[in-house]
Amino acid sequence: MAIRLLAAGDAAVLVEFDDPADVLPFAVAAREQAPPAVAEVVSDVVPAERTVLVRFAGHPDRAARVIDWLRSLPVGSGLVTPGPLIQLNVVYDGPDLPEVARLTGLSPAQVVSAHTEAEWVVTFSGFAPGFGYLRRSPVAGLDAGDPLWVPRRDEARVRVPAGAVALAAGYSGVYPRASPGGWQVIGRTDAVLWDADRDPPALLRPGVRVRFRAVTG
Repeated sequence: MAIRLLAAGDAAVLVEFDDPADVLPFAVAAREQAPPAVAEVVSDVVPAERTVLVRFAGHPDRAARVIDWLRSLPVGSGLVTPGPLIQLNVVYDGPDLPEVARLTGLSPAQVVSAHTEAEWVVTFSGFAPGFGYLRRSPVAGLDAGDPLWVPRRDEARVRVPAGAVALAAGYSGVYPRASPGGWQVIGRTDAVLWDADRDPPALLRPGVRVRFRAVTG
């Protein structure tokens, strides 16, 4: 459960983890448990799949202060305070639903049931504004032994429509806008994932819990 701290320029530290399940709890702790002397200089905490980037107002003595504090944070709890719960209505008619059923050995109806019965959590954001990488709760998530684990498509699509609900490599996600994409699309939602006039703009932010609900189109 060791972490590695790497300088990322003069004003950031990159924290690397061996276990992706440790990333979100550590990022939440970094946001919520900073003492005043650290909170006044830390400007952003950005989780990714196996890293957390901590940005701060650049100055050598501040870097040492931030690094000492990061070393003191707990690693390996795998638990976070539950975030807000969002329900997304999904029409499960995606073009890759039959292929996901074939790959998993489930029927299409069983794929839908597995997707809707789970509670998911946004572990990090990336790819496009508003795109959240969701894993099943607890954050340890899916692996190759779980029923919905499927690979990316062999060939990416040139255009995946906004609202497409998809699976790939242990994650579920929703495309916030039309874009190229290589995930297995199993359904669609009309939820607005990114709105620059909303505060915050992203509907699916790290720590947010998600329930998918099957609806008819």
